[in-house]
Amino acid sequence: MLKVGLTGGIGAGKSEVSRLLVACGAVLIDADRIAREVVAPGTPGLASVVEAFGEEILAADGSLDRPRLGAIVFADAEKLATLNSIVHPLVGARSRELEEAAAEDAVVIHDVPLLTENGLAPLYDLVIVVDAAPETQLDRLVRLRGMTEGDARARMAAQATREQRREIADIVIDNDVPLGELEQRVQDVWAELLRRSQASRPSPAE
Repeated sequence: MLKVGLTGGIGAGKSEVSRLLVACGAVLIDADRIAREVVAPGTPGLASVVEAFGEEILAADGSLDRPRLGAIVFADAEKLATLNSIVHPLVGARSRELEEAAAEDAVVIHDVPLLTENGLAPLYDLVIVVDAAPETQLDRLVRLRGMTEGDARARMAAQATREQRREIADIVIDNDVPLGELEQRVQDVWAELLRRSQASRPSPAE
């Protein structure tokens, strides 16, 4: 099994890269998706978040109001750290369960937005960083996700810098490019992942 950490700043296009890698044959473990699962209604995770931040972060149907919570924590580093201390251990435990269920020869992609910030690079055989210029990130967040410019800048500022992410990267995928070019770059990276995966397997006994 080849364990790959995939990360990138918000709006860099990491989700598109993970989708393309899955199409190539990778097993995806999406930390964001798991983070939503562990705070779904009725879970201990959601109860802990409500205890920390109050019932005002709940929507009318009892689910987590993620935009409201995001506006709170991304403007306050201490509150963000509190949220992370609740959610990250739950995400880690579920991610390990999914990894253990994958085939022995799988290329497992761990899509982890805060890989750099939390010092998680040593957990993986290699790290892929999806990179885009800050102005590209900002444009995508405002134009495609409907964020205000202020909210988008706050989200970006709460994350590691572009330079910090690139420092931990074994492979950098530049996503300041059209989709067709990105697809080719991901296919090239997939070929490299397969090469590394095969090289890491023990040779059959003579």
